[in-house]
Amino acid sequence: VQLQASGGGLVQAGGSLRLSCAGSGRTSTIYYTGWFRQVPGKEREFVASISWSGGTTRYADSVKGRFTISRDNAKNTVYLQMNSLKTEDTAVYYCARTATSGSRWARDFGSWGQGTLVTVSS
Repeated sequence: VQLQASGGGLVQAGGSLRLSCAGSGRTSTIYYTGWFRQVPGKEREFVASISWSGGTTRYADSVKGRFTISRDNAKNTVYLQMNSLKTEDTAVYYCARTATSGSRWARDFGSWGQGTLVTVSS
């Protein structure tokens, strides 16, 4: 399975963006899909994850209450709705998947695609 993130762009602080993560190939119900972000010189940081059913979601404390992860399995797509964006949300956002329930570690995730750049201006 290959995952591809899209939807990034330039937005002012306080604004919103919706990212999409489209999957191709065979899918499996055992996998969670996660969003991570990375800025130059720093490790890839967990943002949010969602189970295949959508019934389990997890968020980093830094985005809780502002970001919402969701999925449409008919379209094989996971979304990240980002509201009340802050300058510190500026990063390249990646999506990936894992069979490890509850993991927030990038090393447990695979099928990384190219990321999408989100830039939040003040």
